[in-house]
Amino acid sequence: MTQSKIAIAALLALLGATVWVYLPGLAGSFIFDDFHNLDALGHYGGVTSWESARAFVFSGISGPTGRPLALATFLLNDQYWPSQAMSFKYTNLMIHLLVGLGVCWATLNLLRVLGYSETEAAWIAVLSAGFWLLHPYFVSTTLYVIQRMTQLATLFSIYGIAAYLHGRKLIRGRPAAGYAWMLGGLTVGGVLAVLSKENGALLPVMILAIEACIPQDKPVPRYFRLWKAVFLWVPTLVILGYLATQIDFSVNPWPNRPFNQVERLLTQPVIVVEYLYDLFVPKFEGRGLFQDGFEISRGILQPPRTLVSIVALLILATLAFIGRRKYPLLALPLLFFLAGHLLESTVIGLELYFEHRNYLPAAYLFMPLAAGIVWLPKRFSVGLAVAVALVLFGYLSFMTWQRATLWSGGYRLISYWALKNPDSARAQNGLAQIMVETGRADEALELLQRSVTRLPDSANLTTSLLMLKVADGSAEEKDFAWAGERLAMQSFDAQAVKGIYGLVDFVTYRDARESYVAFTQKLLLRMAENERYMRFPLFQRFLPFQQGRLFLHQGHPEEAYEKFLVAMRLYGSIDSAMEMVVQMASYGYADYSLKLLDEAEKLLAAQENKSLIRSREAYQSDIARIRHELQEDLTSDRAR
Repeated sequence: MTQSKIAIAALLALLGATVWVYLPGLAGSFIFDDFHNLDALGHYGGVTSWESARAFVFSGISGPTGRPLALATFLLNDQYWPSQAMSFKYTNLMIHLLVGLGVCWATLNLLRVLGYSETEAAWIAVLSAGFWLLHPYFVSTTLYVIQRMTQLATLFSIYGIAAYLHGRKLIRGRPAAGYAWMLGGLTVGGVLAVLSKENGALLPVMILAIEACIPQDKPVPRYFRLWKAVFLWVPTLVILGYLATQIDFSVNPWPNRPFNQVERLLTQPVIVVEYLYDLFVPKFEGRGLFQDGFEISRGILQPPRTLVSIVALLILATLAFIGRRKYPLLALPLLFFLAGHLLESTVIGLELYFEHRNYLPAAYLFMPLAAGIVWLPKRFSVGLAVAVALVLFGYLSFMTWQRATLWSGGYRLISYWALKNPDSARAQNGLAQIMVETGRADEALELLQRSVTRLPDSANLTTSLLMLKVADGSAEEKDFAWAGERLAMQSFDAQAVKGIYGLVDFVTYRDARESYVAFTQKLLLRMAENERYMRFPLFQRFLPFQQGRLFLHQGHPEEAYEKFLVAMRLYGSIDSAMEMVVQMASYGYADYSLKLLDEAEKLLAAQENKSLIRSREAYQSDIARIRHELQEDLTSDRAR
């Protein structure tokens, strides 16, 4: 059997091993962001027509583009909500395999451009892709359903890189075909990647990092410098220019984050070093998805590892840049890795830490290790190379299998994360919810009380503790007052806002004590005293909407109407407006509901088509139908 056939067989075996170690994790459930990104599948009775499909695909809330291509792929798994997670996770696993094949092809084409023999290139590519496929660090990306967005952005980016490198190899002998492959990889791959997730825009930057490491020992192909300037440097400068516009070095925290830009920039080197460590020293389970407890760097020596991490990264980046032409196999993985973190690990006010941010940047990271194994037979023996490879793959497979097994159970997974992250308010809150769901409400109450003492600035824990007492009917006015006093001073927390929404739901739609509605109104007024909440648009529109709901339940339609009117104008969305119309109508106030409907119709007329989730005609039809029904209700009321 030829070396190429053996390499193909080895790649197929690695793909099979990847499926096998991931199988336990397919039994896991939806978690966290899966719900509020996918529940639109259930809007309007499910995705049963082109109209509802368009509404879902363009309903994205995760980024500036809405990520329509990624959302469209979820329709392959189901058209209704609630749904079962296994089908979605299986599709994610298949995408993971496709990305792994892309990593193999991109590595193979890179090594061909660098002048490696076909046999060496094939084996390095197969081993490198195998390390990437079987690495436990990517379990969270693959088995967290909504991270299909990251997977697809990586899929299109890595195949775009592979196509570019294929063309790069061709341009010396067949320039027309070469430039066509390069341009196709860059544009098609880039556009599809961006439509899946915004950091697909980094494709030209990452290709430029690769170009920086290709030795210049041969004459430059005709027009190549011009081509590179137009198609690589210009997009890269645009991205750098965009990032420059985000720089303000403000010492004030972002409205929805417990850190400012300077603190984020100081913390990211610590995190990137930790990413690299965890990628090269795999472990059973990392920090998980609860990252709000990560220690923020408040200064260059607060903590001291901040300075150590900055110096370490500067040294590594400098050495990689200096040696990029002479030692491309060592320099390129690091420069590519750093380029891949340009958007998510710098000045934009995202959360600090997520494992999935390494999914694409790590594509070439294991190439030097693979090259070392391929080198072993030259100095020692084939047997040693095979043994080293098998040991490494066995270790990675075992760790990934264990981690996938942990991901098979939502309760077990969140409990583990809570124990591993005692300083994470979200983790402790998640564990408390599990305790409540499993009939251990008393334990949940004790856990939340301890957590509130340990993490006094957490608005999330404040609202969770209050909600737990409200749910079992033990809350008194003093509990609402205690929560209000804390929320009037605590930092903004979107999870706390979500908790308040749940509180309003509970006191208005369930068999709760009537006094809870008035107490909740007072709580909202205390939150309105907190400028860190009131300067955030999410809360500015959220507040009058919830106040209106409470007024409705108290039988005050005039006050509810005034609050809904304010909320409508702040939301600026026909969908939110129609929800308020329906809320008012559900309490039997057809006259006020008609007045709100008039405002909703004006809002629709002013809203641009591109911002509408459904077609304008669909909204107009709904407005006409609801208006007719409300007028009939009014007529019936007058007749009685």
